[in-house]
Amino acid sequence: MNCRPGCAACCIAPSISSPMPGLPQGKPAGVPCPHLADDWRCQLFGLPERPAVCGSLQPSTEMCGTDRQHAMQWLSRLEADTC
Repeated sequence: MNCRPGCAACCIAPSISSPMPGLPQGKPAGVPCPHLADDWRCQLFGLPERPAVCGSLQPSTEMCGTDRQHAMQWLSRLEADTC
């Protein structure tokens, strides 16, 4: 499965505990990553500064569902269950 253009749920819903440019303490859950471009694509994609967790999270039908709302709810629930 490929990422849905304009979704970026995985860049908003989960927290990121590892440091990244501009966020030495990581990113809290529910906050859009500051490295999202206007088209909701990652500006760190393919760069060594991109957190490993971002590269390891792969889109799936279960996670992404049929729309962004489903993905946000699924990822928010995962975040709540693992914190």
